[in-house]
Amino acid sequence: MAPNSRIILTRHAQAEHNVDLDYTILDAPLTPLGKKQAAAMAPQVEKLQHEAELVVTSPLKRTLQTTKLAWGPAVERLGIENVICLPQAQECNAHPCDTGSPRQVLENMPEFNGFNLELLVPEWTSKQGFWAADADSLQNRAKWVRQWLRNRPEQTIVLVAHGDVLRRITGTPAGPSNYMWKNAEARIWEFDPKTVDSDECWLYQREDVAAAGGYGPTSTEMDLESN
Repeated sequence: MAPNSRIILTRHAQAEHNVDLDYTILDAPLTPLGKKQAAAMAPQVEKLQHEAELVVTSPLKRTLQTTKLAWGPAVERLGIENVICLPQAQECNAHPCDTGSPRQVLENMPEFNGFNLELLVPEWTSKQGFWAADADSLQNRAKWVRQWLRNRPEQTIVLVAHGDVLRRITGTPAGPSNYMWKNAEARIWEFDPKTVDSDECWLYQREDVAAAGGYGPTSTEMDLESN
């Protein structure tokens, strides 16, 4: 990937755990409002729908739903079977709401028919080892995602993920970003030419392009609010 290639980072729309701050909802899906937010984002990024060469998504239910609704025209044009479900882009914390579903569960849900789930190894939901929620593991996973994006041949890539992991993916040498992502928000990033060939390959933001929902706290922000 060339240093000036575009990465369109997108946060999922409102999910059930965002409403009542309930961590116990396993693999929390979108709320009815969240589905409307995701659908409302689609026309805001109409030009990008035609320019995207690859769509990538975290395999949690809320990101899969957001991908189909917010990036529907791009998914239809490229083929849902070509959407890469990237488990490394899953949310950070080990709460049930941030823990994905096993591949066989998703495969048996008609809503997710067609998605390419081949990268969902059994341990992707373990929250242990590479998948753990500690700071070092999260930093390494965010770096892995940046390197994976950098090494793709496509020039315009959409990645649908979560607020906490996006803050780490867009971090700097000083640490994770402190930006509070809105529901169904898309922002365009590029690789820093000075570091694109390094292990860290940092990103920098080029522009905001869409925000279809208001601010909604992530589970990390909920923890801060409850203390």
